Amino acid sequence: MRYPRTTAGQLGVGWLAGHRPTGRPARVLELGEEYGEAAEVITGALGANPLKGNSHRWQDVEKELKELSDVIVTAVLALATSSPDPEKALADRV
Repeated sequence: MRYPRTTAGQLGVGWLAGHRPTGRPARVLELGEEYGEAAEVITGALGANPLKGNSHRWQDVEKELKELSDVIVTAVLALATSSPDPEKALADRV
């Protein structure tokens, strides 16, 4: 499937330049935060943390899984700003 040349990464790079002066490594670390938000809710719904028990409901999981789009966008932005050839890097993996 082909996508238009204006990608989420290209759109986001300009925004990040003006709003996130923390640099490329922070963009990669941001992936952990975004993923962690989704993982925390799933762990809570499963009751998998013995210290917290069932801290979330499955309705919370359904709502929080929308955060996965944040993971995707953050990954695209990190790749677009950290790789000399992001399109090739992605194509090599997909």
